[in-house]
Amino acid sequence: MVHGYKGVQFQNWAKTYGCCPEMYYQPTSVEEVREVLTLARQQNKRVKVVGGGHSPSDIACTDGFMIHMGKMNRVLQVDKEKKQVTVEAGILLTDLHPQLDKHGLAMSNLGAVSDVTIAGVIGSGTHNTGIKHGILATQVVALTLMTADGAVLECSESSNADVFQAARVHLGCLGVILTVTLQCVSQFQLQETSFPSTLKEVLDNLDSHLKKSEYFRFHWFPHSENVNIIYQDHTNKAPSSASNWFWDYAIGFYLLEFLLWISTYLPCLVGWINRFFFWLLFSHKKESSNLSHKIFTYECRFKQHVQDWAIPREKTKEALLELKAMLEAHPNVVAHFPVEVRFTRGDEILMSPCFQRDSCYVNIIIYRPYGKDVPRLDYWLAYETIMKKFGGRPHWAKAHNCTRKDFEKMYPAFKKFCNIREKLDPTGMFLNSYLEKVFY
Repeated sequence: MVHGYKGVQFQNWAKTYGCCPEMYYQPTSVEEVREVLTLARQQNKRVKVVGGGHSPSDIACTDGFMIHMGKMNRVLQVDKEKKQVTVEAGILLTDLHPQLDKHGLAMSNLGAVSDVTIAGVIGSGTHNTGIKHGILATQVVALTLMTADGAVLECSESSNADVFQAARVHLGCLGVILTVTLQCVSQFQLQETSFPSTLKEVLDNLDSHLKKSEYFRFHWFPHSENVNIIYQDHTNKAPSSASNWFWDYAIGFYLLEFLLWISTYLPCLVGWINRFFFWLLFSHKKESSNLSHKIFTYECRFKQHVQDWAIPREKTKEALLELKAMLEAHPNVVAHFPVEVRFTRGDEILMSPCFQRDSCYVNIIIYRPYGKDVPRLDYWLAYETIMKKFGGRPHWAKAHNCTRKDFEKMYPAFKKFCNIREKLDPTGMFLNSYLEKVFY
């Protein structure tokens, strides 16, 4: 019999959203998950599944039943020949990496954070960069899903293909993901090289940068022309690191947080801070190499508000120049560094922001020094307006102001997804206030 807890408070990592579910469950088996769903049906309760809680939005919040999958976190099967691995949905990527290392395998691409569950990573459309690589969900070759009535569906290209096309970016609204089978690759090392440039140079030569490096991204420092370019590519070099406690923490975290806090009283300092830190930390070339997952992931030190939209790749230059022009025209609008720009291959997953188009993700940040909120609404609104103008689609895990009307325009397959959702969950057991804005 599964045991539920009352009075558990849930808060996301950035401490921007929280909720008090009526009951909190940590099932250890498929049967226990089914028990929770049976109880929810009997008592007419809503259910939300939560993973690592990293989403900087309220996509996982509920006042009904919350299921935390952290105890369903085993590696179930490794097929070395096919390089495929089947895992329980609650496994954290942090725990999966060493298991894959043991078998000489790796995921071909990873997001910046690994304290996240595999089901959460795919459900929210998590991505990294690399125009030859899709979002992380494109590495999924099969999954199992428990629907609201307790039935378990095996989904892949050849079985329940429609549900599979929807469930790889499931938004937590189709059921409970139980297992995921990933297509891996042989273990590999990456070399990361970062070097300074300008916004004009990088935008004028975008195609050549995309060809030069498999996992190319760049950081633009708002209120300036400064850009830090990052190349990550396969290497055989011995592991080496450019990290240093003094520069990374004493300067790059503690001093920065203090100065950002002061800038909440003197917003005119933000442009200076952006330029000063670029000069201090990013104005010279740096190199490091290691196992792929150690290069892909880095420590997210700051609590922050984030927006991240995917626009068609060919709109990158226009959109960024418009964002820059908006900041120049409104000196009272402050933008923290960096604006992170990444590139992703198109796919066929119904609710993927990269559905049927190669995309550029433009990620903006407002930090919260010592947990203090910095005014951001003017920046947020102007950014969203620009992203919409260029055909953007918001990252599902990040905060945004879009409603069903927007999504109907943005997603050619929106109606198809809605039909699948309504068929799998006719009573709306897996909805919450975030998802009601999406579907109603």
